[in-house]
Amino acid sequence: MATIPPAADLPALVDELAAWQRDDAPLQLHPGDLGWQQRLGAEPLAASLRTWHLGDALVALGMLDGPVLRIAIEPRLQVDLALAQTLTDDLSDVDGALPGADAAIEAPTGAVLHAVLAARGWTPDEVWQPLRRDLAEPVPPLADGLRIELVDAALTEERVAVHRASFDGGSFDAAAWHAMAAGPAYADARCLLVRDADGTAVAAATVWSAGAGRPGVLEPLGAHRDHRGRGLGTAIAVASAIVLRDLGASSALVCTPSTNVRGIATYRSAGFVDLPERADRRRPR
Repeated sequence: MATIPPAADLPALVDELAAWQRDDAPLQLHPGDLGWQQRLGAEPLAASLRTWHLGDALVALGMLDGPVLRIAIEPRLQVDLALAQTLTDDLSDVDGALPGADAAIEAPTGAVLHAVLAARGWTPDEVWQPLRRDLAEPVPPLADGLRIELVDAALTEERVAVHRASFDGGSFDAAAWHAMAAGPAYADARCLLVRDADGTAVAAATVWSAGAGRPGVLEPLGAHRDHRGRGLGTAIAVASAIVLRDLGASSALVCTPSTNVRGIATYRSAGFVDLPERADRRRPR
């Protein structure tokens, strides 16, 4: 049965989730996803989590992201039928781990959980395109005139201003940045700005490592709307890969809706290659 952990457990959960990140395993919920959610505060983050244990061992971890529970499963157990059935029982209960009438889950591609959910009437929902850039070799530098600047507390206002200018309806502010930066996942993360030749911050991102030799993720990244059309989406994706490699990440990962054709093209132009598409699954009503 799923449990909701206390906020005091967040550091241990981040560490456990980091250990599940592997280049030979499908993309799944990453410590960076928890880190980005921490902008809302430690207590709200903990309240959004669901954990499953076998004995004392954590075997699955989910995070509510709106009506979607994004689930990571210990890689060796992604083919475990008994665990998949346990998860399905919990997830199918509208008063259980995934409350509400309108609910869906995200799970690793290829996990047997998908087949068990399908057999219980769960249907494919939104389709996502994961992409990966290998970081074994150095990443070429940014184009002339562009430079990377890492964000510290003194640059918080500038960083969040670029974010809000990159996303319609963005509400990321300095208080949210400080809440995020205070979380355990941010110990292996960096915020960065890309500046143009005039020194103007034209794009921003946060990148999350899971530790040396493991995949890192980009979440979020964007280019200032007043400076679009200059290849800055590609530049911030490349800059993010550079910073992740400096952190020791083995690869850089990103995942975007398959309908985001322009975004996918931007990632490809930054050296990212497609991984197999992944579909969420929606619970029957």
